[in-house]
Amino acid sequence: MTVEIHDGTRWRPVCTLDDLQPGRGVAVLLDGEQVAVFRDRAGALHAVDNRDPFSGAQVLSRGLLGSRGDRPTLASPMYKQVFDLTDGRCLDEETAPDGSPAVLRLWPVRGAAKPTPVAARATATRAPARVTAGATVKEDTA
Repeated sequence: MTVEIHDGTRWRPVCTLDDLQPGRGVAVLLDGEQVAVFRDRAGALHAVDNRDPFSGAQVLSRGLLGSRGDRPTLASPMYKQVFDLTDGRCLDEETAPDGSPAVLRLWPVRGAAKPTPVAARATATRAPARVTAGATVKEDTA
C-alpha cells in the first residue's frame, strides 16, 4: 500500500505503508517542504509539518506519539511540547517564541492500494538515521 499526501493540488505518493513503523515517524521532502508522517499503533496515518515551532528545527518526525484523553498527540523531541494531531495546536503553550500561534500545519494523508514506482516517491528518512530509497518528486509540467 502506498501512503499519499495531498499537497493542495493533488495526492502525492511519499512512501509505502511498510516504510512506516507503528509509533515512529518518517520525514518526507515534498517540493522543498519537510513533512513528518506517522502511523500510530492503531494504524491511523498522520502528517504534520516537520518544523518544531519552538526550536525551528526540522525534528518532529522524531517525536513521540501518544494521547491525551481520546486525542492523538505528538510530543516534540526538542522541548517536549505536545501537539494535538487532530487540529495541530500545541496543548502546552498558545504561542511560539516568535509570537506566532503554536500550531502545526496538518497535511491530508491516506493509504492508497495502487503501488507506486520507486522513482515517483518523495525522499524519505526514517528516524533515527535510516534512509528509505527513492528520488525527490518533481512537479509535472505538462
